[in-house]
Amino acid sequence: MDKRAIAALIDAHPPRTALDRAFYTDADIYERDISEIYLKSWLYAGHGSEIPAVGDWFLFELAGESVIIIRSSEDKIHALLNVCRHRGSKICLENRGRDRKLICRYHAWAYDLDGRLRGAAHMGEDFDKSGISLKNIHTEVLEGMIYVNFADQPAPFKPVRDALTECLRPYRLDAARVAHRQTYPINANWKLSVENYTECYHCVPSHPEYSRGHSLAKPEARSAKLMQEVMSRALTCGLSDKAVNRIYLDSEGFGADYAYERYPLWRGHITGSEDGQPVAPLMGDIKDYDGGTTDFQVGPVCFALAYCDYVVIYRFTPVSLHKSECDISWLVNGDAVEGEDFDKDRLVWLWDVTTAADKRIIEYNAEGVSSRYYEPGPLSEMEDYTWKYLSWYLQTIRP
Repeated sequence: MDKRAIAALIDAHPPRTALDRAFYTDADIYERDISEIYLKSWLYAGHGSEIPAVGDWFLFELAGESVIIIRSSEDKIHALLNVCRHRGSKICLENRGRDRKLICRYHAWAYDLDGRLRGAAHMGEDFDKSGISLKNIHTEVLEGMIYVNFADQPAPFKPVRDALTECLRPYRLDAARVAHRQTYPINANWKLSVENYTECYHCVPSHPEYSRGHSLAKPEARSAKLMQEVMSRALTCGLSDKAVNRIYLDSEGFGADYAYERYPLWRGHITGSEDGQPVAPLMGDIKDYDGGTTDFQVGPVCFALAYCDYVVIYRFTPVSLHKSECDISWLVNGDAVEGEDFDKDRLVWLWDVTTAADKRIIEYNAEGVSSRYYEPGPLSEMEDYTWKYLSWYLQTIRP
């Protein structure tokens, strides 16, 4: 589909309506998704606890690009493109590892941990390696969470840091660790995965496990009194009572979205678990359970839920036109010991069962929108946030 056809399709899109079939099935639109959204946005790559020592690294991969997230000898985190500067071979082939230097297995070019070329045999006396390094992409660390951006000049990260640091500080995510990380492959275009996350209209019919504890599933039943109870206890429990929101920004701040908002759980539930009871020690400086949970967001495709005893971080990644991945990290206190302080099965239960259900319904959705007879339908009142997201998306990919 050429640019004029894409623009005409966007112009014809009715307000508060699901997307046309082509947005999920057209290869040219998919390429615009990658170039205009993913390669220009701040993306969650992982957590600092996953590379605790100098030389530790893991791979972050997106739409054919591979990035080495590594801790250098200056104890600084770098994001190096996994492409040798000789003839382009991939350097790191496993998902994670630890090395004193990075060596390409093709012709043994060797790089320091910050990407500078260290050695290249048989290149001649006039070869100057000083100007050759692995390409770096922009990297920022927020409370231990590592974010990367492929853009030459990405939106500044400082507004994100200024807005969220105080709100997130009670969790001490910089001192947390990843207790479990799991990737869920989804046979669907990435937008169907993200759209599903942006609404809870489907929660009651699809997620009974989530719905029995979380008031977002039934907003009409959530009272102002319940919200007031939670927010009045937040400060006492050591949590922030602030709400910040700068979502789906214009070109000046594109890809640096952020949000933080606390909302109540149903009475009798104090965390996200099978029985609503704690599954790990309280996070960071939090003193008690206030009966609520937190949604926070950095960038347009990376979301998180912070309970008083653990945090889950979601990242949605396109793999191909009809395939995506949902990557989830479960964080607990850095000194929490599995088997003593928490049981991993209990910790991951809620968001594993919920994401497995999401995978099924998203894939059914993908099968339906692929039908030549599919017609986009109107969105509900519970999909206001979804429409905001779709409006931003249509504006963003317009040629």
